[in-house]
Amino acid sequence: MFGLGTPELIVLLAIAFLVFGGKKLPEIGSGLGKAIGSFKKGLNEVEEASDALKKNIPVVKEISQVRESLDKAKDFTGFTGK
Repeated sequence: MFGLGTPELIVLLAIAFLVFGGKKLPEIGSGLGKAIGSFKKGLNEVEEASDALKKNIPVVKEISQVRESLDKAKDFTGFTGK
């Protein structure tokens, strides 16, 4: 997780405790957790919408199929395009 080990996390938590105090930390953690959950939910909605577009628009569907065929051909031949 971002190259942070246990000692770094302990230092960050100690600094947060000093800055915000013990009463505010649970509120901040709860708000952060809700924000992350909301972000993940929105990201999943965007991915679902993207998949729906690929399935419903003929041109996009064809392009996706061509791209998959090219990827399979590259994997088969070992071509990397470099």
